[in-house]
Amino acid sequence: MNSLHLALFVTLLAVSFAAPQGSPSSLSADAQAPIVSSNSDIQPDGSFQYNYETGNGIKAQNQGSVKSVQVTKPDGSGTENAQAIVQTGSYSYQAPDGTNIEVKYTADENGFHPEGDHLPVASTGRK
Repeated sequence: MNSLHLALFVTLLAVSFAAPQGSPSSLSADAQAPIVSSNSDIQPDGSFQYNYETGNGIKAQNQGSVKSVQVTKPDGSGTENAQAIVQTGSYSYQAPDGTNIEVKYTADENGFHPEGDHLPVASTGRK
């Protein structure tokens, strides 16, 4: 998968996370929301950035780059160098109850790490 395809996939993924939940009638209104602003830049080295805002208040931004990482060889006989896309970004929208939902995240060789006031936090089990 080249960097353009990956950037497109990430954009579509962010849009799907940013889509507000609600009744079919509210979703159809959201589907008609105009794009107020949109910018993107994809570089030959694989780095990219994009941001957009819709007329109904959905906002998203993301930037990423290619990073060399060590991964375990498929046969388990050690490690080898591989390329990974690392990203940071955020998205926000207004929930049906009027609450502003904002998620900030990183995505790297260690996984997807979202943060937001509305997200549950894992308990350590300690008191």
